[in-house]
Amino acid sequence: MEERAEPGRVLVVEDDPTVAEVVAGYLGRAGYTVDRADTGPEALERVAAQWPDLVVLDLMLPGMDGLEVCRRMRDRGPVPVIMLTARGDEDDRVLGLEVGADDYVTKPFSPRELVLRVESVLRRSRPRPGAAPAGPLRAGRIAVDPRARSATKDGADLSLTVREFDLLTFLLRHPGRAFGREELMRDVWGWEFGDLSTVTVHVRRLRGKIEDDPARPELIQTVWGVGYRLDRPDGAPQGAAGPAGRTED
Repeated sequence: MEERAEPGRVLVVEDDPTVAEVVAGYLGRAGYTVDRADTGPEALERVAAQWPDLVVLDLMLPGMDGLEVCRRMRDRGPVPVIMLTARGDEDDRVLGLEVGADDYVTKPFSPRELVLRVESVLRRSRPRPGAAPAGPLRAGRIAVDPRARSATKDGADLSLTVREFDLLTFLLRHPGRAFGREELMRDVWGWEFGDLSTVTVHVRRLRGKIEDDPARPELIQTVWGVGYRLDRPDGAPQGAAGPAGRTED
């Protein structure tokens, strides 16, 4: 019988005590060890004292907002982040994704949905027990080792978020094939529905890390009217891409 991995340690950063208590309660009942912080500086102190497996981070914190907290955590090392926001404006959600959040949930939200999102992000950040070993993947100067969850460009480590790594790995496993954003959301994020701008932002961030010139990508191409496709530099691209040098958004 396969041994199940421990659910993990989650840091909840939320200044509303009622919301923090509800979120911590649901995560605790799901088996997670939960730490709490109600300010940005306190969150950074807790991260420094004990590195969490995932952070649930409120965007609107007093003093130091969630965007700055996320940036500073990313400077210390990779950690999955799910951002909470009470704002309905798409620009705020995009900002959270741009600074490295792996997912976001808009208030008011279902605590059960949040727990499912936490499970989804953590599941994809860890090797699956009993899964068949996946060999290294390569496209030009980019190399990915799915077993070690490591990615390099010209031998130098790439600092990728959980979702960026998953997206790159998925595209590397299907070179030359165009995927719509709905397909990527389902196959990479594991969601049947959601905000498609999430995919767009992650593609843009990934291009910024793996392409020499993100404005004129050589690997991840935009397929107009469809979505995105990864072209291997050593192989003939398949399908029809849009005008050279143009990318969506």
